[in-house]
Amino acid sequence: MALKIVNPDVKFKKVSLVDPSMSQYLHIAARVDNSWGPFFFGCSAKKKNILHLAKIWCDKLRVEGIKACVFKAAIIPPGKGRFLKEHPEIEVARYDVAVLIEADSVDKIEQIENTEGYTSFLKQLRDVSQNTHVIKATNVKRIASVDHSKQGVFLFNYFFAEDLGQNLEVWEYTAGWFQQETGLSNSTVLLPNPATPSEYTIINHCRWDGFLDVLPSLIFKKSFRSYVLDNFYANRVAAMPVLYSIV
Repeated sequence: MALKIVNPDVKFKKVSLVDPSMSQYLHIAARVDNSWGPFFFGCSAKKKNILHLAKIWCDKLRVEGIKACVFKAAIIPPGKGRFLKEHPEIEVARYDVAVLIEADSVDKIEQIENTEGYTSFLKQLRDVSQNTHVIKATNVKRIASVDHSKQGVFLFNYFFAEDLGQNLEVWEYTAGWFQQETGLSNSTVLLPNPATPSEYTIINHCRWDGFLDVLPSLIFKKSFRSYVLDNFYANRVAAMPVLYSIV
């Protein structure tokens, strides 16, 4: 389906992209604790324990060609698409625990999946979670790689769309707003592997140095709605963003 543009008088520069990464990804997300509104206050004993187990497991995975990182949710920022109201069957992404594993080959991801450590961690996670989301993915669009070597504010934005091509086009069309209005310098768009079915068409992952780099623009700039959210809705796309910190 062709990209539909609304509010064409509101204009931003086209996003600057580089070639997609050749890495392979394994993304695990879970809802362990309930959040109060947009905030993830507190941390239950079961959540502390699963984050601890995730950290131990990921530390063991980090060998040549494999990166692994554990995230804890902080806040659900403005941006949830109103298109979701028309699809109540979709699981709204409110995942407060996430893991991202990046490898330089398909074989390494498959080797991880076949380990006892992976099976054990996934079972323990599912035992304490209200729901989990596990996918393998590739990178389909990229501003630049996300730096996990230092703390910051990390976004996983779970998109639901009726058409994948439209989802990718509207993401690219609106990404220039984030570059200009929030200083975004990195982004890796994950495309779920058909072998691991997902309710979400793509998952965008990126990083800012701090909350003040991104939240004020989402809250106070009118163009966020007229340029970003309105175009999402016009293209039958819903975004479900969650902001995290590294554990």
